[in-house]
Amino acid sequence: DADNGHGNPLNVRRTVREFEAAGVAGVHIEDQVLPKRCGHMEGKQVVSLEEMTAKIRAAVEARRDSDFVIIARTDARATHGLEEAVRRGQACLQAGADVIFVEAPTTMEEMRQIAGSLQAPLFFNWARTGKSPLPPFQEVAALGYKIIAIPLDILYASWFAVREVLAAMAAEGTSAALAARMPTFEEFNRFVGLGEYRELEERYGVAAGFSVKRELGR
Repeated sequence: DADNGHGNPLNVRRTVREFEAAGVAGVHIEDQVLPKRCGHMEGKQVVSLEEMTAKIRAAVEARRDSDFVIIARTDARATHGLEEAVRRGQACLQAGADVIFVEAPTTMEEMRQIAGSLQAPLFFNWARTGKSPLPPFQEVAALGYKIIAIPLDILYASWFAVREVLAAMAAEGTSAALAARMPTFEEFNRFVGLGEYRELEERYGVAAGFSVKRELGR
């Protein structure tokens, strides 16, 4: 997620070069005005079509590896309607984008219209409690969407679990009532791969401990 490329087309060039140098496989660049908002929030604004396509051209020209994926995202569905969002997607394709991301369609019919109008790999934001429908992944793929982002479920689950444990502690002075739903110490250690580190300790003699002497004056 490279937001709007962090500036104008010159900034986009630098953004792409930096992401690619870091080993990232691709980025998506959007047409929102900074400061931007979540794609499923109200009050978004978008730049002109000309500015957006210039950014995509800059991104395409900046990449050194043709396998680095340029995803063009438009938030124009919320500001100008679906027809304009599709038009922007088509313009970004012509500018060289590899994948098109029309953010926040509001119905399954809109998702079908996007898929039928844009002859390109498509990106779908499967955002729980957002503006878009949440069909099973298989249905999204059947429409022609090749990439599905799942930005919120793990975040929501983490927040929900922390809140539940802290609420139990505040009310009861213990989380014992939730213990059966949580991993044990041993299960967590297996998950983080502690056994592998124990083996490495044995291999390098760390488990036995070291006696390190430092000679002064050397």
